[in-house]
Amino acid sequence: MGQIYEAVVAIHAHTRFSDGCGTHRDIARAALQAGLDAVIVTDHNVWVQGIEGYHRREGRRVLLLVGEEVHDRTRQPQKNHLLVLGAGKEMAAYAADPQALLRAVQRQQGLAFLAHPVDWASRLAGEPAIEWVNWDVSGYTGLEIWNALSEFKGHLKTPLHALFFGLLFHQVAVAPYPATLQKWDELLAAGRRVAAIGSADAHANRYGLGPLRVTLFPYEKHFRAITTHLFLPEPLNGHLEHDRRLIYHALREGRGFVANDLPASARGFRFRATGHGKEAIAGERIPLDGGVTLKVALPRKAECRLVHHGQVVQRWRRHDVCTLTVTQPGAYRVEAYLHAWGRRRGWIFSNPIYVTHAAQGNNTLA
Repeated sequence: MGQIYEAVVAIHAHTRFSDGCGTHRDIARAALQAGLDAVIVTDHNVWVQGIEGYHRREGRRVLLLVGEEVHDRTRQPQKNHLLVLGAGKEMAAYAADPQALLRAVQRQQGLAFLAHPVDWASRLAGEPAIEWVNWDVSGYTGLEIWNALSEFKGHLKTPLHALFFGLLFHQVAVAPYPATLQKWDELLAAGRRVAAIGSADAHANRYGLGPLRVTLFPYEKHFRAITTHLFLPEPLNGHLEHDRRLIYHALREGRGFVANDLPASARGFRFRATGHGKEAIAGERIPLDGGVTLKVALPRKAECRLVHHGQVVQRWRRHDVCTLTVTQPGAYRVEAYLHAWGRRRGWIFSNPIYVTHAAQGNNTLA
């Protein structure tokens, strides 16, 4: 296996074209300040053409890409939001029928991620639950397993909660909803290849309190928290077409992991498998052929768990290097947790390595 290059991407942000308060330039500027490699804007039911490209400042650069969050505005109650990436055209015309929408995205060779597949209503904020309900569909790329704004909404039980979490953004992210992880594991156990992403769902909306105007969670704050880290076979080189292809291919294959970078940077995390001369990383297959050794490298010591179809098969309390040889086929993924700001918090949630029967073969990063 050749060298792996890591790119950190913020996915799911909104501008003034839908219900956000900033421009594409504002988002790119915030992504630069947050140290990201790329950011993907997904306005509601609108795809803005001709705005993709690199933004540069003081020797740094960030790639801005444009997708779309598609949903049927006429559906009551609201459900079934889909993040569409790389389709190259607006897909809102297909919103009324989720399966027809997914087929249309496939025809465009785009990617489709179910947005906030588990979501809770907040009476306090007047926000409905906008989870995914049409689970009989097929053809989606994966799930948004961690959505920062959805988690914030889930915290809003009383006005005191709203004040606490509204003022203290670092307290918001605790972990993906357990029901989301359970659904993901069910799909993996059924033999589905389902890639995971983590998302900001950033709006940077402004609110007034008397003469005061405040921005609830500026873009930059979001971009320093829930991100998707991608494993690339070659580095981003600053050319739009080349780098867009690398990013979307890694997202499609699930080559990477979801992280909360706020308590500690997750850059440098690696999840590999080796066995009988074969190697694989997160998102790839490897044949079982008697046994496969899974290897986890964390940027710092943390609680680490190896999960197989929803079952924790191994737990390490304070390790930065973890290994285990497995003899059962299936999808194996990693969770890592840190203690920060008074509680245990999710840090890293990897995409699976798919350990297959020998006849199913292998695919590699190259």
